[in-house]
Amino acid sequence: MKRELNIFEEGISPVKVMFMLAWPTIIEQFLMSAVMYVDTAMVGALGADASAAVGLNSSTTWLINGICGALGVGFSVLVGRNIGGGDHEKAKKIVRQALMAMLVFGAAISAILFCISGYLPGWLGADESLRNDAASYLSIIAFIYLFNVPNAISGAIVRCAGDTRTPMFSNLTANILNVGLNFLFIFPTRDISLFIKIPFTETVLIDTSFTMWGAGWGIRGAAFASVISMAVSATIMLITLFVKDYPARISLKDKYKFDGGVWKEMLTLAYPVALERMALSGGQIVVTSMVTGLGTKVLAAHYLAITAESITYMPVFGFSTAATTLVAQTLGAERRDLAKRFSNYCLYYGMVFMTLMGVVLYVFAEPLLAIMSNDPEVITLGSRVLRIEAFAQTMFAAANVTSGILRGAGDTKWSFYIGLVGMWGVRIGVAYLLAYVFDLGLIGAWYAMFLDLTMRGILSLIRFYRGKWLYAWRTPGEGNANKKGILKIHDGGKL
Repeated sequence: MKRELNIFEEGISPVKVMFMLAWPTIIEQFLMSAVMYVDTAMVGALGADASAAVGLNSSTTWLINGICGALGVGFSVLVGRNIGGGDHEKAKKIVRQALMAMLVFGAAISAILFCISGYLPGWLGADESLRNDAASYLSIIAFIYLFNVPNAISGAIVRCAGDTRTPMFSNLTANILNVGLNFLFIFPTRDISLFIKIPFTETVLIDTSFTMWGAGWGIRGAAFASVISMAVSATIMLITLFVKDYPARISLKDKYKFDGGVWKEMLTLAYPVALERMALSGGQIVVTSMVTGLGTKVLAAHYLAITAESITYMPVFGFSTAATTLVAQTLGAERRDLAKRFSNYCLYYGMVFMTLMGVVLYVFAEPLLAIMSNDPEVITLGSRVLRIEAFAQTMFAAANVTSGILRGAGDTKWSFYIGLVGMWGVRIGVAYLLAYVFDLGLIGAWYAMFLDLTMRGILSLIRFYRGKWLYAWRTPGEGNANKKGILKIHDGGKL
């Protein structure tokens, strides 16, 4: 059952509102992490070299994904503000401009990445044995951005309009497809035995063998599977913009004309986020280059540990997304009291949940690595660095949820400053010092990561509690408490 929820209604529990927005994103992140595990495990079955070849490109794709995310922030926060302020026509105009941006940026990013795919592994200092596979993988994965850009921007818009379930469904569909295509594309044709017995009995339900077709494309198969599944997800999200019953729904019959005013507003919000992601991802590329110099197995352990760490991102992205939506809509209606109230809850619950996830990361470090690799050396080294990172999760949550709050408020520059200080002022220098000068290798690089995330969390909390973000975005006429912030919540009944 669909219900319109007015977040300004007296008596509405802010905790319930927050969880109604956060839980679909948390589930979505869980599904994405699970599929990433399966995907990485399938590639890992090909050996440490295959994992390293894919991992070599990961920091570059993070950089590009960050730019896509910045565009999503710019358009979605504007949509959320105007929905909160009751100007639905302006919100629709922004969505139409976003649709034009998806096509332009998607094509441009794919073209650039394809053109540099043959050179990037060498620029990153990869071993000669890895360069061909890494370049081949990247030349295919480049085309994912024809779809990833529309998926990222439209998903951010729909979430900021209050619908976090549709992106969850879209990603679930794409992830299931990705696993199935990986199974077919990565491995060659082989014989498979299937045996299923009822536990604690002698009854056999299935005992059969059959030949399963496989393309045998290796890591190139994983790239093809990712592109196809992302195309499906993007298609779902684009259709949503036209058919979903929400305040900013657009139509093919609308007039699509470039609006410089909207783009100026969008870029004002987006460019600090893009600079932040570039600073962070650029730093990760530098760190990856350092790690690459430590050997193939060390690079594989680094990549697999980062993949394992992704399981802890589930709660923080949920609460960060909820914070962006709620802050954008409440400040759009000039209700700073509600913006501060919602933000406090998002930050508190985000830090609590991430602390628990840190415990999970520490206790289950080895099993998490063993899912993705059968190399004892890789598992041992990867589990050691994961246990270092486990202690940074609380401050990591503080930084990420606060970043979501600041994005919703339009105070995006401070997240860039904080990220710049943490990554370039702390992580890179300390990583080189510990890894090479003190000869701690990958352990030293991850100690540097711990210090970086901890400092970012502390600086983010200082910015949050000073409260200046509440006044980062001003509109004429204060105190319009009569404005409606409507979230479409498909809760099947009462909230």
